[in-house]
Amino acid sequence: MTDCVSRLFNFVRLDDDIFPPKNRHFTAVYSRDKDYLFEICEEFFTSAIRARIVDFILRRKRFKSNDTDDFAFGIEKLLNEGVYAAAYPIHEGDLRTEGNERSLLFSQWAAVRNFYKYQPLDYVKDYFGVKIGLYFAWLGFYTYMLIPASIVGLLCFFYAVATINNHPPSHDICSKNITMCPLCDHFCNYWSLQETCFHARFTYLVDNPATIFFTAFMSLWAALFLEMWKRYSAEITHRWDLTGFDIQEEHPRPQYLARLSHIKKKTVNIVTKTLEPRPPFWRMRVPGVMISLSSVFLLVTMALVAVMGVILYRMSILAALSIHGDSVITSYAIIFTSTTAAFINLICIMIFNQIYARVAEYLTELELQRTQTEFDDSLTLKIYLLQFINYYSSIFYIAFFKGKMVGYPGDYNRVLGSRQEECSPGGCLLELSVQLAIIMVGKQAMNTCMEMFIPLLWKWYNMLTVPEHQREAHNRWPRWAKDFRLVNFDPRGLFPEYLEMVLQYGFVTIFVSSFPLAPFFAFLNNVFEMRLDAKKLLTHFRRPIPQRVKDIGIWFKILDSIGKFAVITNAFIIAFTSNFIPELVYRHVVSDNNSLEGFLNHSLAYFDVNDYPEKYRPSFINGTMSCRYPDYRNPPGTLEEYKYAPIFWHILAARLAFVVVFENVVCVIIMFIKWIIPDMPFRLQEQIRREAYVTNELIVEQELRRARGDTENTSSSSPVRSPLRRMYSEPARSKNGHDVRFRINGDNEEFPTSV
Repeated sequence: MTDCVSRLFNFVRLDDDIFPPKNRHFTAVYSRDKDYLFEICEEFFTSAIRARIVDFILRRKRFKSNDTDDFAFGIEKLLNEGVYAAAYPIHEGDLRTEGNERSLLFSQWAAVRNFYKYQPLDYVKDYFGVKIGLYFAWLGFYTYMLIPASIVGLLCFFYAVATINNHPPSHDICSKNITMCPLCDHFCNYWSLQETCFHARFTYLVDNPATIFFTAFMSLWAALFLEMWKRYSAEITHRWDLTGFDIQEEHPRPQYLARLSHIKKKTVNIVTKTLEPRPPFWRMRVPGVMISLSSVFLLVTMALVAVMGVILYRMSILAALSIHGDSVITSYAIIFTSTTAAFINLICIMIFNQIYARVAEYLTELELQRTQTEFDDSLTLKIYLLQFINYYSSIFYIAFFKGKMVGYPGDYNRVLGSRQEECSPGGCLLELSVQLAIIMVGKQAMNTCMEMFIPLLWKWYNMLTVPEHQREAHNRWPRWAKDFRLVNFDPRGLFPEYLEMVLQYGFVTIFVSSFPLAPFFAFLNNVFEMRLDAKKLLTHFRRPIPQRVKDIGIWFKILDSIGKFAVITNAFIIAFTSNFIPELVYRHVVSDNNSLEGFLNHSLAYFDVNDYPEKYRPSFINGTMSCRYPDYRNPPGTLEEYKYAPIFWHILAARLAFVVVFENVVCVIIMFIKWIIPDMPFRLQEQIRREAYVTNELIVEQELRRARGDTENTSSSSPVRSPLRRMYSEPARSKNGHDVRFRINGDNEEFPTSV
């Protein structure tokens, strides 16, 4: 059965003739005084490792003999002063010339026609380095995990389409003539609820019983995704020899050392045993952190002010349309206002993005982060917080605040003398879906266009700066000259890529209850995002400087926090934004036949038009004695008129109970999932322990031979004395599940290695 399923998915696997499995070796940290332990050959260091070594030296080399200028070091300083035009590793060959790794990756990996195939991650890692390889490994895994979420979301959407005519409240809105209270003060007229027929039908597509199931499913999917990624990441980390990588081994940033060059107090690194400057806590660290925090707070306030501006736009446009009469205030006008407001909000988001990126990097420099990893993590957390407010604040407003405390026609809760925004009789869920869809899909479309066209324009511009008579000889240029006309790849060039995907992950999980098609649109975007990113790196950018990292860094903690936060937000959206709980209470408490017949009339309260304050009384007189508005209040003429009816408190209790039950049930299931799925496969744990033991035995054996003076096996030219690297020849993955045999000093030793 397993073989049949395996053969069924052969079409997505890589062709071994095109991408032969990479051999793996016993490895240890290289040391020049221990080079007799290693087999020194021409390809001992890959091109990516060599580029990283050269970059390390260039970033720290001083170019002035005197010590008066603390910042007189590093290639970046020389680039900024115009001494050099650029510094970069060169690509391997031309794209159209077969026989080089760049051409192979371009024709197979970056081709959109191969979107359904696995990625050659080992080849990507060898060409671009570990950091870029891990990004594409994570993006590919995330995209494939979106497949079941997309299928379930589509099924829920099709269920809503199939049952849209069986929803009694929507049918009542379209068939009954109910007079509603004006949408604005004085100038607006009474209007008929039938005008929102299209709005009500459309709302049911996102507010139906399948939404509850899909929300719970996506909460469990988020937990399963992270647990499965940890297992997959453990295999990738082991395969790429990152298991023992320690951040303390990472050298301090040159900028960090330059800013602390005047500090006399030193501390010993616990791993490398080297002296490093220790910045004063109160004099340098605290002021930098305080400036950073206050600046972030200011930027967050700016984003909230932009959201308030969009809210005022919606209120003013809806009021302006209301003045024109009864026929204008329809569901189409409501959707038009929501759509245009969402587009304006998207434009504000894109503008703030550019401001945040520049300010956040300067603030992170003030915090004196020791290593590049710590600097990147701090910068990541800072920008994500700003982007979170930037992208999600308007959505949170619609989901949790709009229309919740507006009052009633005779006594509206006003802000600066104006009425608050109100939801339609069907709730704010449709407007939330429109806002979410436009921001999510629009952001992805704009980012894709910018990522592809801006580097292409820069590439063309660089070519235009070349004299025309030299352009004709472009094909005869040396490799470094051709790459010089490409766009420079920023050292943090992967940051916007990760940020885009993590923000998308937030749309897919935090607000999925209001937009079941979010996973499907995310999957479509990511399928092409992988290949377009690959093509962009191979064709438009200079070859990036490889970087070695252990994992995806702080992004995993952000993803984990999003998954936990999504359980809470979706529970409150279902309970307080959708009509699920009011319909459930009506069906089981109020209705005589457990149906939704009469729910519309039950959810609309009465208001006597004579109770309007004279200041806000509608100027139109058409004989209307009473109007309706969405709320659960006592009718006029009763003892406690316009006060909350008992059913309101019943529904509120049911909403709070649903939040508690939903969160606890989902959290218990998530904890169970995390408990039954270990972070690392057991067979991989055994393999790592076995490999560590064999490596240590080999090193001890060679040291003993060297101590005995066995020059035959310790000479620098003998391949026999090199136990590390070449003695571990194993394909990247054993596809048939059999054990792989290793040869150690002429002896055969067998242990399972299929990872």
